[in-house]
Amino acid sequence: MYIRVLGSAAGGGFPQWNCNCRQCAGVRNGSLRAQRRTQSSIALSDDGVDWVLCNASPDIRAQLDSFTPLQPARRLRDSAIAGVVLLDSQIDHCTGLLSLREGCPHDVWCSERVHQDLSSGFPLFTMLAHWNGGLRWQPIGLDREPFQIPACAHLQFRAIPLVSNAPPYSPNRGNPQPGDTIGLFIEDLRSGASLFYAPGLGQVDDELLGWMQRADCLLLDGTLWRDDEMRICEVGQSLGSDMGHLAQSGPGGMLEVLEGFGRQRKVLIHINNTNPILDEDSAERALLERRGIEVAYDGMDIVL
Repeated sequence: MYIRVLGSAAGGGFPQWNCNCRQCAGVRNGSLRAQRRTQSSIALSDDGVDWVLCNASPDIRAQLDSFTPLQPARRLRDSAIAGVVLLDSQIDHCTGLLSLREGCPHDVWCSERVHQDLSSGFPLFTMLAHWNGGLRWQPIGLDREPFQIPACAHLQFRAIPLVSNAPPYSPNRGNPQPGDTIGLFIEDLRSGASLFYAPGLGQVDDELLGWMQRADCLLLDGTLWRDDEMRICEVGQSLGSDMGHLAQSGPGGMLEVLEGFGRQRKVLIHINNTNPILDEDSAERALLERRGIEVAYDGMDIVL
C-alpha cells in the first residue's frame, strides 16, 4: 500500500492566509523553524499507478502539481485519480471537488449523511451534475463491512463511524450522528498491512481502540495541542471538543490514548496553525519525538 500525504494542515493551511499569530507570522518571516502546509488530504494506491483520494482539499490543484504520479500524461487529458472517498462534509475536505470538475465524472464514496449535506447545505453533487455527469455517489455503509474501489482492487476499506462534529453549515452541527464523520480502516489484501486514517476525531471508545490496535499505521487527528488552544492564542472562542477534535494534551487526550500503542507507526495529521507541534524547536514537538509520534508534512510518503 502506497500512502502519499498531499496536505497535512487543518482548515486554512499553514500559515493561514489571514492569521498573524506567532506561528503564522514566524513561518512567513523565517523566525520559526517550520514547514508550510496545505489543507489535509491523502492519496492511496495498491500499485503506484492508480490512486484514490481520501478527501479533496481546497488546495488540490497545488497538491496534484507537487506529486507527479497523479498526472501521468498518458493521453491529451489525463489523471491517475481513480476515485474519491470523503470522510466527512467539512469545507476543507470536499471543496477540492470543484477544482476537479473538468475531469468529471468522478466516483465519490461517502456516507448517506455526508451525501445529504453535499446535496443540500453545500450542494456539490447538484452543482457538478452540469459537468459531464458530475459526481457519481457510491454509498458507504456504517456496518463495518468491507468495500472495495475497482481501480485499487488489492485494497479493502471499512468505514468506522466516529464521534466528531458536522460542519457549521450542516443542520447536524452540534448534534453528531453516525455517518457525519468516519475513519477508514484500509488493508492491503496481499501483505495484510493496514492503515487507520481519522483526520477528524473527537472521542475514542473501546470499539475504536480495537480498530486502532489492528492497524500497522495510525494517521490521526492532530488539530490542537490543548482543548482551549484557540482561546489561549486569541484567534477564536471554540474549544477543540466543540469542533469535534480531540486535543493531544490533557486527561484522555491523544497522547494518553496512544500510550498503549507500541508496535504501530503513529502520525498526526490535520494540524491547526496554532498547534505548537508545527514549531520544530518546541517542547511539544520534542515530547512527541520522545514518544515515537510523527508529525505529518506535505509530501510525506508511507509504504505499508
